[in-house]
Amino acid sequence: MTLASLMSDRATHLFGVLLAVTGNLIISISLNIQKYSHLKSAHQGSQKPYFRSVLWWCGSLLMAVGETGNFAAYGLAPITLIAPLGCMSVAGSAVMSVTFLKENLRSSDLLGVTLAFAGTYLLVAFAPNITQDVTARKVQYYFVGWQFLAYVILEILIFCILLYCYKRKDMKHIVILLTLVALLASLTVISVKAVSSMIILSVKGKMQLTYPIFYIMFIIMTASCIFQVKFLNQAMQLYKTTTVVPLNYIFFTTSANIAGIIFYQEFLGAALLSAFMYLFGCFLSFFGVVLVTRNRENEHSQQSYIDFGQIPGKQMLDKIQPEANGQTYGTLPDESNSTKSPGKEKKDI
Repeated sequence: MTLASLMSDRATHLFGVLLAVTGNLIISISLNIQKYSHLKSAHQGSQKPYFRSVLWWCGSLLMAVGETGNFAAYGLAPITLIAPLGCMSVAGSAVMSVTFLKENLRSSDLLGVTLAFAGTYLLVAFAPNITQDVTARKVQYYFVGWQFLAYVILEILIFCILLYCYKRKDMKHIVILLTLVALLASLTVISVKAVSSMIILSVKGKMQLTYPIFYIMFIIMTASCIFQVKFLNQAMQLYKTTTVVPLNYIFFTTSANIAGIIFYQEFLGAALLSAFMYLFGCFLSFFGVVLVTRNRENEHSQQSYIDFGQIPGKQMLDKIQPEANGQTYGTLPDESNSTKSPGKEKKDI
C-alpha cells in the first residue's frame, strides 16, 4: 500500500471524526434548545403541548442533523473510532447549559470535560487505522463468518435470559435494562456502518443498493433502533437521568467496540501499545462523562428561593419560597402583624 493511499485513508477517517464530533455537538445544542423550550413554557404558565413550540421543533431539527452526521461518520471511519465520541455530546451539553441556561459551573464539570477531551484525543490518535471499503460482498462475507455467528448466538441467549428476568420475574434493575439496550446497540452500529458505507459507495458510483444484504441490514438497523429506544425510555422512567446517561454511554461504547472488533475485525494486527492507549482513552472518556453528570439532577431538584429585594412598605422577614403545589410564589408577611407574630396571618401575592 502506497504512502499516498495511507494518507488518503487517514484523511477519510479524520473527516469521519470531524463529522461525528460536529454531529454530537449539534445534538447537545438541540438538547439545550429543547430544554430551554420546556423551561420557557413552564415560566409562562403555558398549557400548550411541547410539540407545538417552534423552539422545540428547532431543537428536533438540529438533532436530526446531528444524527445524520453520526450516520455518515460510521461509513467513513471504524466503529471503534466513532462510537466513543458520544462523550462530546455530554461534555458539550454541560458547557452549553452553563453558558446559555445559566446553570452552576462545578469543579467536577471542568475536570469531566477536560478528561473527555483528553480521552477523545487518545481515541483518535490510537484507534485502528484500518483501510477497507465495506462493500455489499464484504458485508455478506462477515455476516456468515463463524466469529459473528458465535457472537450473535451468545448475544441472543443473553438477551432472552435478561428479557425473561425483566418481563416474567419483574426484575427492573438498571443493569438489566441497559444491558438489553447495549445488546441491541451492537447490532445497530454493525448495521448502521454497513448501510452508511454502501450508500456512500453507491454515491461514488459503485452501486451497492441492488444487493439483498443492504435491505437486510436496513431492517436490522430500524428494528434494533426502535427496541433500543423503547428499553432506554423505560430506564429513564425508572431511574434518574444522572444515573442512566453515564451508564448507557459506558455500556453502549463497550458493546459497539466489541461488535466492531468481531464483525469488522478492526483491531486485527494492531500493536499492543496502541490497544492499551485506546483503552486508556475510553477510560478517560467514561470517567469524564460520569463526573459531568454526577449529582447534576440533585441540584436541579432543589427548590430555590425567590428574593424580591426591597419592597416599599413591606418588612421582609425572609426570602419567599415557591409553594410546592400551587400557582403562587409563596406569601408575604402582613405588615400589621409582622412585628408581633411572624407565623400568623399572611397575605398572598
